Amino acid sequence: MFAPMASISKVSILDYFNIVFEGENGKIESNCKACGTRIQAKRSVTSNFVTHLKRKHQAMYDDFVKRKDMKREGYPSAPMHTLTTNGGNARFTLPVGVGVGAGAGGIGAREGGGVSKFDKHDPRQVLISEAIAKMIVRDLQPVSMVENCGFRVLLQLLEPRYTPDPQYYIQNQLLPAYTYQAQVTIRQALASAHALSLSLDVWRASSAATLGYLGVTCHFLSLEWQMSSALLACLPLSGNRILSDFEEVCHSHGVSGRAFRVVSDPLLATTTVKPCCLPGFCQEEDEEDDAERWNVAAGGIRNGHAGEEAWEDSWERDLGVCRVDCFSHSLSHCVREALRSCTQLSSVLAKAGRFYSYITTVVPPEKLSQVFDGPGMEIGALGNASLLIRDWATQLKVLRRLLESVEVLEEMGGPGEMVLGVTETALLRELTDTLEPFMEAWDMVCGERQAETQTDTQTDRHVSISLALPCVLGLRKHLSETSTPNCPSLMASLSQAAERRLAPILEDPLYITATTLDPQFKLTWSSDPEWHRQVLLKELSKYSADSNTEQLPHSYTSPAPAPSPVSPLARPCKLFSFIKQRPMTQAKSLEQELAIYLREEPTDEEAWHYWRRKAIDFPLLAQVAKRALTIPACSTVVESIFSKARRCLRPERGRLLPKNLETLIYLKANYRLLWT
Repeated sequence: MFAPMASISKVSILDYFNIVFEGENGKIESNCKACGTRIQAKRSVTSNFVTHLKRKHQAMYDDFVKRKDMKREGYPSAPMHTLTTNGGNARFTLPVGVGVGAGAGGIGAREGGGVSKFDKHDPRQVLISEAIAKMIVRDLQPVSMVENCGFRVLLQLLEPRYTPDPQYYIQNQLLPAYTYQAQVTIRQALASAHALSLSLDVWRASSAATLGYLGVTCHFLSLEWQMSSALLACLPLSGNRILSDFEEVCHSHGVSGRAFRVVSDPLLATTTVKPCCLPGFCQEEDEEDDAERWNVAAGGIRNGHAGEEAWEDSWERDLGVCRVDCFSHSLSHCVREALRSCTQLSSVLAKAGRFYSYITTVVPPEKLSQVFDGPGMEIGALGNASLLIRDWATQLKVLRRLLESVEVLEEMGGPGEMVLGVTETALLRELTDTLEPFMEAWDMVCGERQAETQTDTQTDRHVSISLALPCVLGLRKHLSETSTPNCPSLMASLSQAAERRLAPILEDPLYITATTLDPQFKLTWSSDPEWHRQVLLKELSKYSADSNTEQLPHSYTSPAPAPSPVSPLARPCKLFSFIKQRPMTQAKSLEQELAIYLREEPTDEEAWHYWRRKAIDFPLLAQVAKRALTIPACSTVVESIFSKARRCLRPERGRLLPKNLETLIYLKANYRLLWT
């Protein structure tokens, strides 16, 4: 089927590709001989080529593996040792040369014979090395783990023919090659993006080794109307240069002047912002690391300006883009302020937290799973569910489930001083009932993101700010109808925080536009549709004018559309003179498009699918919708990675250089772009 490409003694994966460009540091670009796809990689890291053959050309991949196998000795022919346990019973067998006492240097290979090792370009060797690199990135493990003796013993037990790659190879060649591949993929995707918005996340660390890290995430709409997100850069903080660094990242990725909005928290007067959590439900490590909150709202991000107004002005004046508050963070701020206002809640919540910790310690996980079986509260074999609950919404779910099953849990754990009293239970029930709509809003915006964090999976699900306005209306209605007789200060503080942080959304033309252009809402939420229609028309006119001058990189050329075939019926002739002539289609104005759009009934169809289908009917509205709906309502993937990294990979704990930590965070945030 395939012509011989090389002798068996010199089999290379590059035999299946035509090298068209070779740059510095071994970077090459090659076209697949079967389909012409261009693959970019380094000559020393051929996993991209192997992966392409395996995914796209299985027959060629099988041929390659077969040819490689012809030059090595058969693995099954290796002599086997039988290992025994206490009592002499045989348990399992290992090939000769694999033993638990072997050293880290040449484990698995016998002197003068035994199991032959893979060639460094062997597809099996390449795929195992790639799998190890994926594990390091996905689990945020220090690269030094590949030098651990126990890890190498495990590798040789699983595949004696594999030669473990040293730490310097993974750190200095493999991971940088993946980083380069991700950068090329992201730049290519952004070059032709329909519309995009950006998010800014900051981790402030207490370590002397680094001030923290800056993460810039891009949310972009492709030509196929597919919404995606990618981390553009993870950079160490350098004093007050946040805006300057942000501008450099945008310029290097070709998105300067193209971002519709930037999502970040406002500058506050405080120097640190503590994470929002229920007192008593935070781990000791979280309480100690409160000063390390990853949050743009932390003080000191002034970039040479003083105060929040100067911070806002610098965005518009220096970068030409408007900033938008993160809606999920605004919800958290409201809840945190309410919890701080009611001092009597702190001691009761602390007692409930101790009771929960006691229960999860003494009660078997299989019994606890009967009570705590909701999303984010899986017990499994951990035996300590507190390891999984770090945000206030999940902690509130745990507290509510705790109150619903308090009698059953007391029977499981036995009597003790931590049992909640009647008054304490009533106060906690009042708290959960009052905050339940806030929890529902959080779940709509961030629920799936939190589930992805816990299961370590990533999807392209995008929650836009179109959800924010209906959520605020629902929260305002709930607060007006709810009373808290046991803790009146809770309701007063919560209402004040909501009015200060959330109420402005109701009159913001941007949120009105985004919500109305979401086909599931339109103007069904409005108490004054005519007034909102006028606000909408004014805002749409402004955005439509801006979209006509939307910037694209100079290197990007829009492809010319192919002419559509013309039906013979379109040509006038005597034979069809009896057929009624079709009226000429006239372009509709923005006001006409809006009127027709609002007359249609709302639909549950996903917004991007709807506008992709309706872009022909409502071209002007679609131009605005594709920009407004790119603004996310929830925090980014990198923020969750930051939270995990601060616990397991801080430089003083993981002994990692800041540059290596940046690489791991960058690759983990873009994991789906690289390997799925």
